[in-house]
Amino acid sequence: MPRSSRQHGHGLRRDLDLLESLASAEAQHAGGLGVVRIAQLTGREKSQVSRALKALADEGVVERDPDTLEYRLGWRLFSLVARTVEDRLARAAEPVMRKLSAEVEETCHLCVLRDQEVLTLLSVSGHSFRVHGWEGRGVPTYCTSAGRVLLLDATPDDLYVRFPEPAMTSPRSEVRTLPQLWAKIQECRRDGYARVRDEFEEGLAGVSAPIRDFRGRVVAALNISAPGERVGDRLAEAGRATALAAEEVSGQLGFRPEAPPTAWPT
Repeated sequence: MPRSSRQHGHGLRRDLDLLESLASAEAQHAGGLGVVRIAQLTGREKSQVSRALKALADEGVVERDPDTLEYRLGWRLFSLVARTVEDRLARAAEPVMRKLSAEVEETCHLCVLRDQEVLTLLSVSGHSFRVHGWEGRGVPTYCTSAGRVLLLDATPDDLYVRFPEPAMTSPRSEVRTLPQLWAKIQECRRDGYARVRDEFEEGLAGVSAPIRDFRGRVVAALNISAPGERVGDRLAEAGRATALAAEEVSGQLGFRPEAPPTAWPT
């Protein structure tokens, strides 16, 4: 192997050591680490660590807090990871979505959470009346079945931070307050899926179920949406089918079941 290749490989391993230290439990708990502590953890000279971190920060792989001068993992690294996870998620989900769409004879959507909105990553249909225009479109979380499913891991405090109550203004929604949203989330936890009719859009009904990763965290939702006149009488049936399909995708992502909190704090 040429000397330059060995040097690059050695440099990459040393950079990975820095990233490992910034991904450690200590760094996550503290919100970042200083150059001296990173040098101690990696067994390297402080000046070498400082230069390497500056180069990584210039590329967005790590970032430096301007007040504490401590480093943490950066936006670019998270962006790369997010794209990789979503690509794997879509590849695992698509064949399951095709089976589900054929079973319920409706369009199936793969959705993720983006701030206060639900974003559709992928839509699959086994029939000619596919719903167009959903992929890449953001819709509210609080009045959609996919949104309520994607909030299953949220605590009451998380909801307070994410949703100022005045933001819940849909005139059709059954949810106007955070306790009402929490109650809907608990219904979803109990049933294994969420259902909505006419809350997001008049005449539209939908069901959604959670997809979990190997840590048990909700990373996406499988959704069936269709005109209420067509699917309204079989929402429970569609919900159960969607929950089974979501479990299948979760299993491919390494999820193995367990159970969590329920009451709104008084």
